Amino acid sequence: MKASAFVYPWDVVGDPDAARRIADLGVQQVTLASAYHSTRALTPRHPRHRIVTARHAAVLYPPDPDRWAGRAPRPYEQSWVDGADPYGEAAHALADAGLEVHSWVVLAHNSRMGDELPHTSVRNAYGDRYPWAPCIARPEVRAYVVDLAAEAAVRPGTRGTELESCGWYGVTHLHAHDKIGGVPLGGAAQYLMSLCFCDSCHVGYASLGADPEELRQAVRRALRPIWSGEAAQGGGDRAAEWAEVEKLLGADHVATFATWRNRVAAELQRDAVAAVRGAASGEFQVLLHADPAPHRFGANVGVDPAGILDHADGVVLPCTGNDAARVDVLTPFVPHKTERTTLAANFTVVAGMGGSPATLEADATHAVGLGADEIRLYHAGLASDADLAAVRTALERLP
Repeated sequence: MKASAFVYPWDVVGDPDAARRIADLGVQQVTLASAYHSTRALTPRHPRHRIVTARHAAVLYPPDPDRWAGRAPRPYEQSWVDGADPYGEAAHALADAGLEVHSWVVLAHNSRMGDELPHTSVRNAYGDRYPWAPCIARPEVRAYVVDLAAEAAVRPGTRGTELESCGWYGVTHLHAHDKIGGVPLGGAAQYLMSLCFCDSCHVGYASLGADPEELRQAVRRALRPIWSGEAAQGGGDRAAEWAEVEKLLGADHVATFATWRNRVAAELQRDAVAAVRGAASGEFQVLLHADPAPHRFGANVGVDPAGILDHADGVVLPCTGNDAARVDVLTPFVPHKTERTTLAANFTVVAGMGGSPATLEADATHAVGLGADEIRLYHAGLASDADLAAVRTALERLP
């Protein structure tokens, strides 16, 4: 059972013991961030610091000036990790410790872009912008995402990549002092609040024969019972979410949104994978962080299981949760596997973030029974010593 641990460059740079400590967990691979969103991250074992504040989305390597000259949007450079190429330095140390290094690339999630280039953001049915969510229907955003995928994925010493947020982003976002929970939003309401009405999406809806303004008003009407508390909201079942969307919005409107959004996302995913392959030499694995329900959005973007496995080498799937959730997320991909397909089950192993490192052995074994080929461990840098000890024990027991 191949296992990979997620790692940030700042977990390794400046800590001479970090790479060996990660290798000693029993993993064979690391998934190392090369392009990442803003975050505040704990570093409980680093000799120089305990908290790293990444103030904005940035690349953790020197971007190619020729590729990005005169372009907007373009990648932002970081200033919170020492050195000109923190990714490269960390990758070298991890490889020296015997670990296979794959890049971890966050694409359509960038709050600084939304602040500086507001027209690039998703705009909901009420006209509110989501600065953290670039609209992937916009040509300049799509070009940026595809080129960033190729550049950030194929770094020296890197054997593969995992593309996160390679699709639609929406209302859900861990935001500073977040206070939008006064009316809890279930999956259907989150979808409705994430539908975009920027000018590019208006053109897209019209190309399908729909009236964009009527669609916008329909979404607002569908959300009225949510705000008033009249509509009961279901849980996380994907099929139930979609049935609720159809009930609230109507089959015709739902079909228009699904046709447009699924087409845009699928084309972006295909182009991003192709760009990575074009930039790589030799065998280079390309995986997407994904969800089998096409209407889902965010870090694990909704995909068509058959379609995505036609061009990507596989997917990384969120498997922390109950057994029913794991069945739901893994089984749609199994019929479409080929000899080269990887289905990686991703487990949160940080107890303080809702993970369960103590049950990792049982959880991973269960996921393998459902079709998983590999496991991912989120996150070696954030976990406590006790969490890492539990991970080490579990990996020793797995076949």
